[in-house]
This record gives sequence, structure tokens and C-alpha cells, in this order.
Amino acid sequence: MKTGVDTFGLEHGKSGLGSYLLSLLKCLPDTEGGQIELFGPEADRYTYISNRAFNYNGISIKDSAAAERRWHIKKADRFCRKNGYDIVFYTDGSRMIPPKAKAHSIAVVNSILSNVLAECTYFERKGIIKGLSSMDCIIASSMYVKKDIVRCGVKCSKIEIVHNGIDHSMFYPDSKIEQTDFADIKPFAIKKPYIIYGSRMQSPDKKHVELIKAFTRFKEKTGLPHRLVLAGEEGDYAEEVQKAAFESSAASEIFLTGFFPRDGFPELYRNAEMCIFPSVNEGVGLPVLEAMATGIPVACAKAGALPEVAGNNVLYFDSDNIENMADCIEQLVTDEKLRNKLVASGIEWSKRFSWEKAAEETVKIIKDVYELSKKD
Repeated sequence: MKTGVDTFGLEHGKSGLGSYLLSLLKCLPDTEGGQIELFGPEADRYTYISNRAFNYNGISIKDSAAAERRWHIKKADRFCRKNGYDIVFYTDGSRMIPPKAKAHSIAVVNSILSNVLAECTYFERKGIIKGLSSMDCIIASSMYVKKDIVRCGVKCSKIEIVHNGIDHSMFYPDSKIEQTDFADIKPFAIKKPYIIYGSRMQSPDKKHVELIKAFTRFKEKTGLPHRLVLAGEEGDYAEEVQKAAFESSAASEIFLTGFFPRDGFPELYRNAEMCIFPSVNEGVGLPVLEAMATGIPVACAKAGALPEVAGNNVLYFDSDNIENMADCIEQLVTDEKLRNKLVASGIEWSKRFSWEKAAEETVKIIKDVYELSKKD
């Protein structure tokens, strides 16, 4: 069985999907008689090197989403059949897929498909829905994503849920955290105590502005010394977030880090007083699980896939209700009994999610699709 894995659309390993593929490849179990070959931009020949060596079929095209989509529309299916792939694994399954897959194919959808389609032209939407409907299987990152795929009119007969994992070698509790005034996490020294929200400033759905208002209300009401740390690179919504922070009466206590190195997030979480996650349109929710795994209490929106991935181990709020969010911040900061309860249950709950488990479930789906394909 030869499986071709598509690496187009992953921002050269820097996006969430890029991290997903890197983590998945690292944990893939050995399969007897199985061969995996990656294909994608020539520039990514060495991007997805893991603990195992994979062949890489580099394709020289313009480094743009539009050029990559055109390649998938006109050439991807023929390329896959020419290279003898028994199964094709489209990692960015909501964008980079052929309009009708003739090769046996699996698409991964981690994004909220309805959001992706809302940004497309009419013909692009039709092509994506038709392409997903032609897949042998779609792997959805959550039940929330699966239901959204169905609502979008995709008629794929097999949609399987495989939750993303977390890297427990990075995200774990550390009882040796120093009781210092600053968290020294290069390139930053962040004054404690602080509340952390890690997310790119890319859309109103991330609710940065509402969080700033809730944090301001919390500060005005309690006078407690906590800071708000917004860790994430600037996106299309950065100007509005920066304006809200500047106009807040607690402006001096709000720290926008910009891009924050991925390997620094475990320490960023461990040194935090709590994690707050107000985003309302998440299909995966990994930051919530990662924060739980490091042993800090979490408050998040009761929206998207977050209730599914967090269970009863966080404090929920309505992101459009500023008072509700401010009260949750105050509750988690001041209620020691509640904090301890959520920390303990969060650590145990997060153990359910691992990349090893996600890789095993993914390989099983690939094998199942292959076995069915032989009956054609």
C-alpha cells in the first residue's frame, strides 16, 4: 500500500495544519508493507523530517495559495495516479483538493468549513463541496466540524472523527516553577501574575476585543494586580485589538506579544495564573487542552468544538456577555477550591488526547479505505 500525503496549503509547516502534519508523521506507527510518500512544494523537501525517513516528491510551482489551488484543480488527481498512490491523504482538505477525486482519497478537515466557504467565490464553493463529496473518507477534527461539513451540503458517505492530539512531552505540569516576579521566557520577561490567551488576531470570532473589555471590567472591579497577555501574531483583526487595548483603562496591564515561539508556550502556560479562551468558532481547541495539560485552570467560550474537547473541566462563559466573562476571570483568580478542582480534572482529562492515539486512528482509517478500494 502506497500512500501519498499532500503538504500543500500548510504554510511550510508554520500553520496549525502544518503543526498537525508534523505531529502526526512523528507518531505514525510502523505498518508492514506500507509506504508513505509526501508531495508538495519543492521548498518543503526538508520541512517534514521526523523520526522516520519519508520520500518527498517536490513540485515546482509559484508559492501562492491561488497557484496551489489551480494545481489541485487541473493536475493533482492525474499526478497521484501517475505516481501509483493507492491512497491519497489531502492534509488541507477544506482548500487543497481536486474537484473530483478519481484516485482513492481521504481529506482532513480541521477548519470550520462554512467559514472557509464564506470566503470563496461561488465556483470555488461548488468545487470544494464537489471535491469533498468525491472523497472515500473525510477525517473531521471534532463532531462540531463533522456536523458543519454535513450542513454545507457535502455528501461524503464516510466522515470519521479523529481528535487532534497534544504533545505531552512538552505540555505537562511542573511543580518546580519558580515563585519569581517575572516569567523569563525568551525573548520576553513577563511580569506575574498574568492571564494568558494564545491566538492569532485574525477575525472578530477570536473575541480579543470582548476579552479586553472583560479584563478591564475585572481590573476596575477588583483592583487585583493581574496582567492580560495576548500571545499571537498579528492578523487581519490586529488593528481593532490594538485600538481596544490602547483605549482600555487597564492599558498598562495588557501585553501584546506578537508572534510567540511555539516551543515557548508550555512555559508561558505553566507560569500563568489561568488561561482564558473566548474564541467562538474553533474546530479543534488545542490551546485549551494544552493549557489544561500544563496544570492551570481554564475558562473558555461555550461554543464551537470547545465543550466537546474540554468536557466539564473548565469554566464556561458567553463571549458576548462582558460581565459574564469578567465574573469568570474573577472566580478563577480568587476561588482556590474551584481552581484546584479544575486543575486536577483538567490534567486527567487532557491525557485522553495524544498524537500517538490520533496517528493510530488515522492509520486504521487509511487501511480501511485501502481494503475497500481493492473490492472495486
